[in-house]
Amino acid sequence: MAKKKSLATDGSKNIVEDIAHAELPTRYGRFTIHGFRGLGPLDEAVALVRGKVRGPFKSRKSMPLVRVHSQCLTGDVLTSQRCDCRAQLELSLKKISEAPSGILLYLPQEGRGIGLMNKLRAYQLQDQGMDTVEANESLGFAADIRDYDFPAQILKQLCAKQIRLLSTNPEKVRQLGQAGIDVA
Repeated sequence: MAKKKSLATDGSKNIVEDIAHAELPTRYGRFTIHGFRGLGPLDEAVALVRGKVRGPFKSRKSMPLVRVHSQCLTGDVLTSQRCDCRAQLELSLKKISEAPSGILLYLPQEGRGIGLMNKLRAYQLQDQGMDTVEANESLGFAADIRDYDFPAQILKQLCAKQIRLLSTNPEKVRQLGQAGIDVA
């Protein structure tokens, strides 16, 4: 099956492909789930989309509410108390469902980008007294190696270039802005 080529709204070639989409009823309401694939081997993500996400918008409040969420098997699925990932995910879905529109991007960036097995190695070091940053650095990683260019490209593919971001991570805000997303 041939890959479909598509153009971004500015005429440039997209580096992400919308593989499939379907209606997804959740306990937070109905969303459209999109599966995206990029150029890199780990560039796969899903986006839950609700409402009108394409601008222009009359006010900040009418911009889509967006959560860029990194996968966390231990928190999101296994309900680990080492992190608040599941609580952040559920609160984000609740807030998006109450907003006029929104997007939840769910990215395979386990353990701040170090992967599941290295995250478990970091947990082992945390059991010995290290904090998350110290453990990641002890394993040879930076404190947080996540990159937000792929999520920015997904937002552009969805025509969501003006957003309200659910995050307190200044690096996420900086990288999305640098990639051309207007983060309010």
